[in-house]
Amino acid sequence: MSTLFKDLYNKEFFALLCKALDETVPHFKAADFMDEIYDADWSSRELKQRMRHISICLKNHLSNDFKESTIQLLSLISYCQKNGITDKALEFMFIPDFIEQYGLEEYESSIHAIEQVTQFTSCEFAVRPFIIKYEKQMMNQMLKWADHPQHDVRRLASEGCRPRLPWAMALPSLKKNPASIFPILEKLKSDSSEYVRRSVANNLNDISKDNPDMVIRTATNWQGVSKDIDWVIKHACRSLLKQGNIEVMQLFGFGAIDQIGIANFLIKTRKVKIGDHLDFTFTLHNRSDKNEKIRLEYGIYYQKMNGTLSKKVFKISERIYEQKSETEINRKHSFRLITTRKYYQGLHKLSLIINGIELDVEEFELTK
Repeated sequence: MSTLFKDLYNKEFFALLCKALDETVPHFKAADFMDEIYDADWSSRELKQRMRHISICLKNHLSNDFKESTIQLLSLISYCQKNGITDKALEFMFIPDFIEQYGLEEYESSIHAIEQVTQFTSCEFAVRPFIIKYEKQMMNQMLKWADHPQHDVRRLASEGCRPRLPWAMALPSLKKNPASIFPILEKLKSDSSEYVRRSVANNLNDISKDNPDMVIRTATNWQGVSKDIDWVIKHACRSLLKQGNIEVMQLFGFGAIDQIGIANFLIKTRKVKIGDHLDFTFTLHNRSDKNEKIRLEYGIYYQKMNGTLSKKVFKISERIYEQKSETEINRKHSFRLITTRKYYQGLHKLSLIINGIELDVEEFELTK
């Protein structure tokens, strides 16, 4: 059985969808709809392309009046909820896509629909063209949504305005100046829902990539308010920690490493096959007369197609190492083939990082 996300759109799903549409859309013609869905290009489309194609086909079967078509879509959602169809949020993301495509000039109707739809399937992608076109108006709306009784809507207030939301269009204005995001995050930082708080952390992490000082200032102000907020700022600063930002390291209690050292750093096999793993070992020395809080990481310098190296940092541990101690550490790093990374043969490097400071660097070769 296929495990591709795009194959969530299968005959079983369309049978369910057509039954729901037949119950909620006047004069719906399932046979015509399915003929339009399974066109000559269907098999070659990926997940988001299939979502877009479904929303395009659906337009032919809904009202020509956009406001009325959103009412029909909300009736579809209501039917699904009443009939226990609540586990297919990803598949139904063609509904937000429909609003994104056809509702940009229908602000009031679209925003009303988005507020309802996102409680069934997330509108974090669909809301972004509206932020770009109506930024001030939309950011005021997101601020209102931050007080909404439903946690899915409160999450949208944060997730929808992330400047660098993965797989979505960027928000250039908010990347440059995210000031209007902070009142939203301020409201949501101690939200009762972990789902919402995680979005706050991810939004701050996005902001840190373009405006690190604003995030550091926020983290400093929020630190110590509560355990939940401390988690938010720690997760929000993860990119800054991986970059070895000294100010952030100190904020979380990672100090100087004058009395910390590395010995016996050994890559066990200097030639590693793609699909296999890299074995390495080293000894961490804490020569200090006191226990030390240490963030221990390693960096892999990956070979790129153009022959240059690109570094990615991986965490080993974050803990207290006792005074006058030696700790032997063994790790494996996988080069198993995955869809999100392409490996190239040739020289690679492995480095060890303590509290953001890169120490020993060793070379190894990746082969077929």
